[in-house]
Amino acid sequence: MSFRLMFAIALLGVCSPLSAQEPSKPNSLSVSEPGLAIAQLRHVVGGWDVTTEFLQLDGSVAASFEGTYHFEWVVPDAVVRGVSTIPKLNQTSAILFYVRPSQNEIEMVAVGKDGQLWTMTGKDTEETRETPLVSMPDGSSLKLRFTRYNVTQDGFESQMEASTDGGETWVRGNHQVFVRQEPASN
Repeated sequence: MSFRLMFAIALLGVCSPLSAQEPSKPNSLSVSEPGLAIAQLRHVVGGWDVTTEFLQLDGSVAASFEGTYHFEWVVPDAVVRGVSTIPKLNQTSAILFYVRPSQNEIEMVAVGKDGQLWTMTGKDTEETRETPLVSMPDGSSLKLRFTRYNVTQDGFESQMEASTDGGETWVRGNHQVFVRQEPASN
C-alpha cells in the first residue's frame, strides 16, 4: 500500500476517539464492567488536545499534527456529538456516538467536508470499533479498525488500522494521543 493511500486512510482515522482496546496494552476500564458503553461516552465528553501521528508502512512517523476534539451530550447517557479539527490540514469532521441497547452495540458515525460517511460499530461491552467494507471511489475496498488504550481519567491513546482485503490483514495508519484540556474533577 502506498504512503499516499495510507496518508489518505489515516486522515479518516482522526475522527474516532472511542475505539478498540489493543490486546497488548491493557485498558484501565474493565470490559466486564456493566454499562461500559455509557462509561466510554461519559469519558470522552469535554475538550481534548490531540496529537495525531500518521504512520508509514514500517511504523515510523510520516507526519504529526496537533488538533482538538470537543464532545457534548445530545441525549444524556445515550448520544454524544463532537467535532474534530486539525487546523494545519484544514480538516474538520462531525462525529456522533450513540448506544444501541437493543443490539448491544455502540456506534459512531463521522463525516468531513468530502461528504464520505464512515460508520464504526462495536459491542457495547468492548471498545472495538470497525467499519464495514467500504467501496472507495477508485474501485478499491477499505475496512478500518480503531483501538483505544492506556485510558486514564484525563487521557488515552488510539490507533487506526486499515485493511484492503476485508479484514484478513491490517496495516497501522495512525497513532493519536488525547489529553483532556481541563482535567476532570475527582
